[in-house]
Order: sequence, then C-alpha cells, then structure tokens
Amino acid sequence: MSVDVLLGLQWGDEGKGKVVDVLTPKYDVITRFQGGPNAGHTLEFEGKKFVLHNIPSGIFQGDKINVIGNGVVLDPIIFKEEIDGLKKQGIDLSNNLFISKKAHLILPTHRILDAASEAAKGKTRIGSTLKGIGPAYMDKTGRNGIRVGDILSGFDEKYTSLKEKHMTLISMYGFDYNMEEYEKGLKEGIETLKQFTLINSEHEMNRYLRDGQSILAEGAQGTLLDIDFGSYPYVTSSNTVCAGACIGMGISPRNIGEVYGIFKAYCTRVGSGPFPTELFDEDGEKMRKNGNEFGSTTGRPRRCGWLDLVALKYSVMINGVTQLIMTKGDVLGCFETIKIATAYKTDVGIINEFPFELPENLEPVYKEMPGWHCDLTNVRTEKDFPKELKNYIKFIEDELEVPVTIVSVGPDREQIIVRK
Repeated sequence: MSVDVLLGLQWGDEGKGKVVDVLTPKYDVITRFQGGPNAGHTLEFEGKKFVLHNIPSGIFQGDKINVIGNGVVLDPIIFKEEIDGLKKQGIDLSNNLFISKKAHLILPTHRILDAASEAAKGKTRIGSTLKGIGPAYMDKTGRNGIRVGDILSGFDEKYTSLKEKHMTLISMYGFDYNMEEYEKGLKEGIETLKQFTLINSEHEMNRYLRDGQSILAEGAQGTLLDIDFGSYPYVTSSNTVCAGACIGMGISPRNIGEVYGIFKAYCTRVGSGPFPTELFDEDGEKMRKNGNEFGSTTGRPRRCGWLDLVALKYSVMINGVTQLIMTKGDVLGCFETIKIATAYKTDVGIINEFPFELPENLEPVYKEMPGWHCDLTNVRTEKDFPKELKNYIKFIEDELEVPVTIVSVGPDREQIIVRK
C-alpha cells in the first residue's frame, strides 16, 4: 500500500479539513505530519461546525485510526481544550487517536517568546498567530526541545530547565507578561496527553503499510507558507510540501501514492507577506463577505484576490500533484467577470515562473473570463455546472496539466462534487 497526501497549494485556508473528512471513508489511517495549533481545519456537516487544530480530520469517521505524527508541534493546553470540546459533542477519541512520542511540545514560554519577538519587529512583523510555533521549532532544530515522550519520565525537571533559558531570552526583549496566566492549564494538558496511546510513530506507520492499510496524510497551512519554498520570511516554521510528509511520519518517499492538491477558486492570505493578486476594492470585499474569509484560528479577516496561476503552477510542481481539488467555487458566483493571473509584469519584463522574491511593484497579467453569475450551493452533480464554470475549470486544467477531480460548492460535506 501507499500513502496518499492532501496538501494546500496556496497560503493556507484552502479547505483541507473538509476534504479530508470526505475522503476518509476509503482510508484506514489518517495522519497529521507537520504544523501546530496555528492551523484551523473547519468541517461542517449535519448542521454542526467543528474546528480542529492538532487533531486529524478523520476523527469523525469512528472506525479510523488517527495519528499525530512526529513532525507536529503540540500545545498540551490547546490539545486539552480541543479534546474537551469534542467530548461535549459526544466524540470520544481515546481508542482511535495515537500520538507520536517524537512530536515536540509547545510550552507556555514558547508563546511568550513568540509574542515578544513579534512585538519587537514592529512594522517588519510577519503576522505570527502567536501560538508559539516558531519558537518550538527553533528549540527542536536547536536540540533544546521537549518531546511528547518526555512527559513519561522527568518532565518537570526538563521543563524547569528550559523555562529558565526562555525567561532569560524574554528578559532581553523587555516584554511584560504574566507567567501564571500563560501556564494556566499546562498541568491538566500534560495529564490529558498521558491518557492517550503514545507511539513510536515511524515504526507504526511502516507497520500499517506492511499490513496493507491505506493511509492519508493531511497537511496543514499551505505550500506557499513552506519554510523553504514559500514567500520567505512570511512563512510558517515547517515543511508544508509533500516531501514534509515523509519526514513528519518517518516513511520512505517511495511510499507516496496520490498527491491531492487543494486550492480555492480565488486566493486568500492571513497576516503579512506578498500577495500579487490581492484586491483592495469592492471585489475583494465581496470575496471576503461571500466566502466568510475570517481565520478559523485567529478570527482575523483574510486578504482576498483573484486566482494566481503562476503561484499555483509552482505549487503543483513542488508537490508532484496528481489530482486537483477546487473549493469555494460558489463564492465567485456573484461576479459577472472573473480574472486569473497567468504571468507577472516586473521591471525586467514578463515572467511566468514564481521568483526568488515577490517584488512590491509586481503586476499580475490577467486573463478575463465570463463568470457563472449564479448560486451554486444547491448543485450536486457535475452535469448541472453552468458552462462558464466548466470553462473556468478546463482552463485551469489545461494550464496546470493536472485534472480537477473534486469541486466544492459550499461548506457542508454534501456540497462536495466528485467529477467523473
């Protein structure tokens, strides 16, 4: 068997969680391989809305194994809140959620360091979610981190030692904080983690493969936020691309099967950083309002703009995407004319490749297409797509040379249409 991977191809918020939930019936194991609680995967079904942060989106299929892989950074406080919230909804994860011992912990002082560092940057801030993700990954690569497996032996001593190091760093920023407030719930979070099965995930993942079990790896954030290949430095602190799945789970590249690349019919971005097709007019506000474009983790309004095929081609190439999934086609139903960026105009001429840096004076080169200008939310089969939507999808397929196999026309799992 192989591991199929589902990834975001833009700057995150593409709708990965909802699509994972729909795909999970054909998989035995669903796993998260990178990122932390800065990711918010929103799922809606049966009139209920759920937002998951660290927990894989396969939990709503009761018979599936869900794994938090070694590449994830896990905040015990947020983890407990998430578990408690799901329990209130009648969802018990005690038997089908497994956590890698090698996943690193986000500590209260990581969140303080995140806030202090961002405040010190002033106008150059990167738009961090202030969840402590960056400092946790810095400790991981600096060989100072505390891992989930450490809670089983000597955690208090390790935590006290690292906390003291962090407080010395925080003092250099002159940042004001209340340690008691930040630490509130830590002890309870650690105890909650102990209630779950902690595993050597690399051995278990390869055992699942040998036993013939099918695996779906769920990415967090988006390709253009990748620490190496994203719009640096306005990126996250982990590898969000397909290759990150191998490292974040402990599997061989030869085990990768299908690569599902998910993208919105337009573009959004949260926080700072370049965004070539960003709209500052009524069209951008329409997208934000119709798409309810507010961060599921932060609540911040998302920046909105037309679809960027230069960036999308880049993401498809980096990830080796084999199938495309387009979400939020319904949001563009209010536009008579739709634009797609097919190149960038720069000081050195027209470019078609995603550059080393995105300069401020870059101008998108747009192709205009007729919009479908209708409500898609009640459409349930591809044959009912308006011809303008079919043309839009075909243009994207021709440009990217990858088929669009799934189209979403609303937030509910019933509004996902599999194309023949």
